[in-house]
Amino acid sequence: MSAGPLIQAAITLLGSEAKLGAACGVSQAAIWKAKRAKRVSAELAVQIERATKGAISRHRLRPDLWSAPLPEESAA
Repeated sequence: MSAGPLIQAAITLLGSEAKLGAACGVSQAAIWKAKRAKRVSAELAVQIERATKGAISRHRLRPDLWSAPLPEESAA
């Protein structure tokens, strides 16, 4: 799965590209660019995970960098 729908889900959770950008410490344009490219940097993946309180996880945004948490880790 590409990151495009996940970025859109994060935008929806936060309310707008600008709000997601502010929560991630980047501009609205950076969020728009990532959404259009359907890819995020490792740093932005971590920031989106934090901004969405884990609803959009870094491993879903960048499975090439992070594997899914083990069942006992996700329950904690």
